[in-house]
Amino acid sequence: MTLPTQVTLVEVGPRDGLQNEATPLTVQDKVNFIRALADTGLSYIEAGSFVSPKWVPQMAGSGAVLGAIERREDVTDAALTPNLRGFEDAINARVDEVAVFAAATESFSQKNINCSISESLKRFEPLMAAAKKAKIPVRGYVSCVLGCPYEGAVAPEQVASVAKALYEMGCREVSLGDTIGTGTPTATRELIEAVAAHIPREHIAGHFHDTYGQALANIYASLLEGVSVFDSSVAGLGGCPYAKGASGNVATEDVLYMLQGLGIETGVDLEAIIQVGNRISQRLRRPNSSRVAQAWPTKGHQ
Repeated sequence: MTLPTQVTLVEVGPRDGLQNEATPLTVQDKVNFIRALADTGLSYIEAGSFVSPKWVPQMAGSGAVLGAIERREDVTDAALTPNLRGFEDAINARVDEVAVFAAATESFSQKNINCSISESLKRFEPLMAAAKKAKIPVRGYVSCVLGCPYEGAVAPEQVASVAKALYEMGCREVSLGDTIGTGTPTATRELIEAVAAHIPREHIAGHFHDTYGQALANIYASLLEGVSVFDSSVAGLGGCPYAKGASGNVATEDVLYMLQGLGIETGVDLEAIIQVGNRISQRLRRPNSSRVAQAWPTKGHQ
């Protein structure tokens, strides 16, 4: 299969990235961060999460953040909403789109959200109905698609079943998440083949963690399978909670550099993204995890 000519990057740094960072940020810090990301040409930004601050302290104030962001017609500002209450809070904050999440394994579902996969899907039904009524698009996530910290390898058919349920429930797109980053290119292609038997490829997205250094290889494998939407996090924000000290989300800068090298259009300015990543890393008092950002000055690019 030929590679896509255009790819959409879903920037998850303000949500999936920050929620795993130790240094707290103010509402204004987050607003400035999201505005800076929008200025790079990114068209989709996951700006917050309406989960209980008791469970995810870094996402406290998401309503205030979304309320303060200057909205742009060319940018979708989205938020994670685990239930109807979260959805209602997101609507009050004027989000453009919401996301729901389910796990591919029973063990991870129980450990993460204290219920079975089927129960988690059942919980989404009133949310999906409310979203349809409000004409708010919903994006779906499936966790642990290429490996589970409790069950090990995950059968592609198992993932396909959950992804199909989310799609048929009304999710416009399903993002396949390699939560612990153990996937490899062959397994990635087999997974997409299995999911594509139930969902059109244009409605499949990839969310790869770089814990084992496989994220870019898995994204390339996904491109070969016709996937053209990928989640990434500027500066590689967000560690992996299942491997101490390991990187989590793949860095937006690294994905963008690879895509540019392949001649694939994204509409995103690489140098601008590097600058945003450097600034937020300084604010978080941590190094920029992007390999491209680290190498950039040595190539004479300032």
